[in-house]
Amino acid sequence: MTEHAHSHHHDHSHGHSHSHTLSPDADRRWLRAALVLITAFMAVEVVIGFLAGSLALISDAAHMLTDAASIVLALVAMRLAARPARGGYTYGLKRAEILSAQANGITLLVLSLWLGYEAITRLVSPPEVTGGLVLVTALAGVVVNIAAAWCISRANRSSLNVEGAYQHILTDLFGFIATAVAGAVVLTTGFARADAIASLVVVVLMLRAGTGLVRESGRIFMEAAPSGVDPDALGDRLVEVDQVVEVHDLHIWEITSGEPALSAHILVAPGGDCHAVRRCLHELLSLKYGITHATLQVDHVDELPRSGEVLHIAAGPDDAALVPPHCEGTHGPVHRPGPHDH
Repeated sequence: MTEHAHSHHHDHSHGHSHSHTLSPDADRRWLRAALVLITAFMAVEVVIGFLAGSLALISDAAHMLTDAASIVLALVAMRLAARPARGGYTYGLKRAEILSAQANGITLLVLSLWLGYEAITRLVSPPEVTGGLVLVTALAGVVVNIAAAWCISRANRSSLNVEGAYQHILTDLFGFIATAVAGAVVLTTGFARADAIASLVVVVLMLRAGTGLVRESGRIFMEAAPSGVDPDALGDRLVEVDQVVEVHDLHIWEITSGEPALSAHILVAPGGDCHAVRRCLHELLSLKYGITHATLQVDHVDELPRSGEVLHIAAGPDDAALVPPHCEGTHGPVHRPGPHDH
């Protein structure tokens, strides 16, 4: 079998923000451009935040710090994931991208709790805010974030890791818009609580983005099937193939985002062509489900060892072992042709 050779097919084919293909080097260039933009603006914003006495600007800058950290994580994870598989890491370090995505999601959730607490405190007793400085800086922040978001959207967002960095930037963009509106309100009406209300809007956006990232990365860590693939339905589809009489030990998981893998034990009718069945199943999995990394064990149903048989191991004439019953303790449902009731 040559299934392991297929593991790189999906790396840059699922970008949902563009139709052209980019190399990892191009991805890294766009991410670095966004990082430079954000870091430079963040430094300026901290200074202005202190001058204006605005917690809104300082908290926006704090969020920009997590933006920068998320891009650095993405860049490091991309470099790790590109390393060839060796030693104990037979898949390479592809999961580094998912670790990075989960770290981004958790950071967003923690930050949203902190900002939520700050915003509620400010609703109770609003501090003095210099509306003019806040408005101008927030508008500049909107421009910088649009530029940074555009840079990241040029990279391959099918990677959950890059998507994590993108979600950070997008949340920050909405945060700056809300801060700009709050600055304008404070400037024109003197209504100081506008600042805290704007912060709460950002908190909701951050909770949404963070929850999505933690949930998606959690699915991959728990070896769940890719979103949109129902293993039961897939198993039922496999047993519809000619000569297949049973499918069990069916496992579908993702190595990293956009790289699904599958393994299964397939039982073929007596006298059936195992190799033809295997080729047919690989073709079905590849064309219908986009799963090119599949490992299938295919056996004739009448040639499987039965319980109590003696297995003669080639290590020596005296070595013999009792064979356990076939597939004792299979994982998950057993799929057979006919009505599907698992």
